[in-house]
Amino acid sequence: MRFLSFVALASLAVVNARTHHRHHASQAAKTMTQATPYTEQQLEDAFTSYVKQYNKKYTHDDFFNRYNVFKTNMEKIRIINSQNLSYTVAVNEFADQSWEEFKSTRLGFKNMDYSTLRSLNVDSDLEVTAAPTEIDWRTKGVVTPIKDQGQCGSCWAFSTTGSVEGAVAIKTGKLVSLSEQQLVDCSTAQGNMGCNGGLMDSAFQYIITNKGITSEASYPYSATGPNACKASGKAVAATISSFKDVGATESALLTAVASTPISVAIEADQESFQFYSGGILSGACGKNLDHGVLAVGYGAENGTNYWIVKNSWGASWGEAGYIRLQRDIDQCGISDMASYPVA
Repeated sequence: MRFLSFVALASLAVVNARTHHRHHASQAAKTMTQATPYTEQQLEDAFTSYVKQYNKKYTHDDFFNRYNVFKTNMEKIRIINSQNLSYTVAVNEFADQSWEEFKSTRLGFKNMDYSTLRSLNVDSDLEVTAAPTEIDWRTKGVVTPIKDQGQCGSCWAFSTTGSVEGAVAIKTGKLVSLSEQQLVDCSTAQGNMGCNGGLMDSAFQYIITNKGITSEASYPYSATGPNACKASGKAVAATISSFKDVGATESALLTAVASTPISVAIEADQESFQFYSGGILSGACGKNLDHGVLAVGYGAENGTNYWIVKNSWGASWGEAGYIRLQRDIDQCGISDMASYPVA
């Protein structure tokens, strides 16, 4: 009980959370991989460090539950890394959450059958236009820093702002961080449901109807809503004239991403996503689309083609907030419902 009392006290202390980047995450995954299950002492030591590192604060009643969840997740991470896959997983700020808890607030794409409408809005030129062998829009000054949707199912809003930010920056040369909260609060008439989910195409339609969207600075994110819309009177930071859907093939998506960052939907309700720390995510992950993200490039490593995907779970997750998904196998359904705005 000495350990638990010590950590319970430590969890109430105020410490600075540290930001992990790709090197730190991969190193953590390596140092926490072993062939046999962890001893209780190893788990206690790891949880002590975890509580301090991420400034965790628990009630007395919740403390034991979080420690047990952490132990379960540590074992999952150990087993995955012991398989020497093309990717690694590691302890991150979400290690005290069960998968059910995590996915209930970190996803939010509402998959609906709009196949007929999408077929009428597909850019058919994407199937025949040649694309370069690799591209990374992060290096071209058109991708904003990683954001964090928090415990709100607003991934669709972050995917939307990401593609609009990119399209406008490519056209004007100016990169402005746009307001996800405006989309969360104000696009309900288009069918979006704030923290309860939404669609990127519906958000694009709102921006068109509203004749623009304001900046992040003017309408800050609160991870709540939909609240009363407060967009009236705020300066317009970006406009779009229309949006296009991408045909459900990876060749079409490749050509699209070569032109601009693209809003895509994936199935992310797999436990490997929660603790992903680096590498190319391969293996079955399904195509039941439930998470809106942003494709910002593609490339190859050691003969394996991949997509570069910007997530909205903070910079301490994954490769400094990004994930690489294996290409050419429609990994996680990445090419099934892609779209982009026209600035």
